[in-house]
Amino acid sequence: MQFVGQLAQADLNDVRKDTRSKTSWRALRLAAIPKLVFRCWAVLMALASIAAVSLVGVLSFAFYGAAALLGRVRPLHDAYQFLSRAYDRFLDRLGQEVLRDSRDTPALRLMVSLTLTAVPIFVIQLVLGKPRLLLAIAFYLSLCGPKFQRSARMFSAKHLEAHRPQGYFSEKYDKVFGRYVEFFLGYLYGDLPELGRTVHVRLHHKENGGPDDNASTMGYDRTNPLHFLWYLSDNIWTTLGLAPYAYFKARGDVKNQRRMFWGMTRYFVYFAAVFIYDWRIGIVFVLVPLLSMNFIMAITSWVQHAFCDPEHPEDYFVNTVTVFDEVNFMNEGYHLCHHHRSGLHWTEMPAHLERIRDKMRESGSLVFRDLDFMQLFIELTLLRRMDVLAEKLVPWEPMNHEQRLALLAQRTKPATALSALGESGAL
Repeated sequence: MQFVGQLAQADLNDVRKDTRSKTSWRALRLAAIPKLVFRCWAVLMALASIAAVSLVGVLSFAFYGAAALLGRVRPLHDAYQFLSRAYDRFLDRLGQEVLRDSRDTPALRLMVSLTLTAVPIFVIQLVLGKPRLLLAIAFYLSLCGPKFQRSARMFSAKHLEAHRPQGYFSEKYDKVFGRYVEFFLGYLYGDLPELGRTVHVRLHHKENGGPDDNASTMGYDRTNPLHFLWYLSDNIWTTLGLAPYAYFKARGDVKNQRRMFWGMTRYFVYFAAVFIYDWRIGIVFVLVPLLSMNFIMAITSWVQHAFCDPEHPEDYFVNTVTVFDEVNFMNEGYHLCHHHRSGLHWTEMPAHLERIRDKMRESGSLVFRDLDFMQLFIELTLLRRMDVLAEKLVPWEPMNHEQRLALLAQRTKPATALSALGESGAL
């Protein structure tokens, strides 16, 4: 009887264990459903972002082609140059009056141009009510400019404004125009308030593109377009402010958590108000810019820290790239210098690069010439032409072509531990 009792108890334990196993498995499957839904929605947003930026890109590059053709007409070219020089002289005088640092006049030019074009176009569209195709085209041409040049300049202007404790404007004008790029013009671009001042400065520069950075690309193969699609789908949570909010909340950073909350609230109220007013205007003038911004933010984060050392992923001297291109608006290409001394004025970056040259050489920092960040993304991820990148690489020591290719291949490998994290699809 004792043996039978022991057997019965063992059977009962097995049943209980099996029951717990089935219950746990059912609970796990139920818990996975929301994650799957979020992942599917994020991938859908990634595809929508590609569609949105492609549509805007057609307009921007068509504008570039038309401007290039018109520029060959001598009277039009001369008239444009005359007006442009006169405009620059006016802005130089204005900058000395309204800016804290007159060296930031290129940012002022962008602010004035957008205020005189994109802002009134948007206001006129709201007054007219029904969406007008010509107004929509004019709106996106004013936002992006030819070949996305104005979008890139807007990104740089907002980036550097985020690092100004008092913004661009002098004390006399700060109360009206304080953080004018991020907290006013940014709405037109689908750029949430606090993604610059709070997320970029308090999160990205703290983590320096490392494993704990929301914008980290180390767990992805930066030469794989499908990996970029996955990254783009993850980036929507940063674009909407939710991932940074979770970051600050997890670390008990109440100040920046509160900033993110109010930044998201302000933008979502704006988003909802326009859609309630007219959902068609909401789609064309609010949703498309938001999706385009998701793509632009993802590309920028993808390439600016694309070449990490899998064995030392936390070393920002290794994972931060420097590029020299023809425009290099406000020295955006000196990205490593910026991470090393984020408070340094952008005009002082070239001299600072000379001061840290030895450290860059020791760390093996990557420098490219005749290349901007958009071209780097195209060559690295879309076309995967490592030969082209190898030719544009500026090595610290003599290297042949094969050695350059091997270095680029080694620096774009995904970090193993982070790959597993990325594949989990965690928000």
